[in-house]
Amino acid sequence: MKARAVRLHAARDLRLDEFELPAIKEDEILVKVVSDSICMSTYKCATLGVEHKRVHEDVAEHPAIMGHEFAGDIVEVGAKWAGRFKPGMKFTIQPALNYKGAMWSPGYSYEFCGGDATYCILPAEVMECGCLLEYTGEAYYQASLAEPMSCSIGAFHAAYHTQMGVYEHEMGIREGGKLAIVAGAGPMGLGALTYALHCDRRPSLVVVADINQDRLDRAAELFPPAEVREETGIDLHFVNNGEFEDQAAALREITGGAGFDDVLCYAPVAPVVTLADAILGRDGCLNFFAGPTDKQFSAPINFYEVHYGSTHVMGTTGGNTADEVESLELTAAGRIDPAVMVTHVGGLDAAAETTLNLPKIPGGKKLIYTHVSMPLTALANLRAAAEGDERFAGLADIVEANRGLWCPTAERYLLEHWVEA
Repeated sequence: MKARAVRLHAARDLRLDEFELPAIKEDEILVKVVSDSICMSTYKCATLGVEHKRVHEDVAEHPAIMGHEFAGDIVEVGAKWAGRFKPGMKFTIQPALNYKGAMWSPGYSYEFCGGDATYCILPAEVMECGCLLEYTGEAYYQASLAEPMSCSIGAFHAAYHTQMGVYEHEMGIREGGKLAIVAGAGPMGLGALTYALHCDRRPSLVVVADINQDRLDRAAELFPPAEVREETGIDLHFVNNGEFEDQAAALREITGGAGFDDVLCYAPVAPVVTLADAILGRDGCLNFFAGPTDKQFSAPINFYEVHYGSTHVMGTTGGNTADEVESLELTAAGRIDPAVMVTHVGGLDAAAETTLNLPKIPGGKKLIYTHVSMPLTALANLRAAAEGDERFAGLADIVEANRGLWCPTAERYLLEHWVEA
């Protein structure tokens, strides 16, 4: 069958191709992709090409479909999986397969499997690893965003704390502790925040630090600190750390000088890493979440405190299947809202340019609907877009009525009013 997809041919060479999908094998599954959210990891993959660890060397001959945060409908099931999956099921995937120690992953490594596509084929290893997940929720975008949410959830679970003389780690952020999210007013930081406020293991204090005041103001609108405190009992602060000469002292002061039990660092910038380290309290755990593209990236940290204060640094990249299942369950229960990450929507024809220019496009997550043709449009600009296309007016009405957030009603409207490409 014919499919269209954004495929990687070489470093910085993404093309919207039309091609023939082969018939599926008995251990494969054919799916219709409906939504895919674009990840900074895909930008890194697109710019590095074969230098990326997940990209195969012959990508010029066998281009790889981009996109790993996708959801849609199962179309055809190979005989091996007929007892577990049925045509018509909604699905999402956990792309971190770790299949037999290999780095291959949907959205990076496969000629016929990825999210920036109309249709794709899930290889056997996706099912063998338990990474094809049935989705029973209302909106496809929520399933797409379960993957980036799972990355933040994994970071919370991977944090650890210690006791002097005890050689077993206590896993997870410190319950009732103090949490800082540094460079945290972007999409992934807001995803971490919504999880921190509504997960089962919660801090008592959360500080979101950033130097972008517009982002901080938007975050405070979405998570009003007074309402958060009344609902959860958590003391929430949004701080523009760029306004202080001694940024570390200003952030530590919020903790009464003790420092933070857990710090999530969301920018691969040396001064940001050093700041994140400087605000750790005793036995503080720093999760360096944001992966750099520079293989020589480094930053000063305080090794005196590593020795005497038991501070420690670790990093996570991605979540596991259990993290993604948790994300789906919390979303379905209405406890978290991954829509706080979304600031733009567009069609498949916008995916390649958006991916290659992702760092230059302000805002949060860019959500692609693969069966429509639509320029990438900021949610804040939907009303202005209606001047050239009246369909945007209805979309603007829905989003504005929902505090400027994407929502299931908006998705339904888009899929009904934009003709399938």
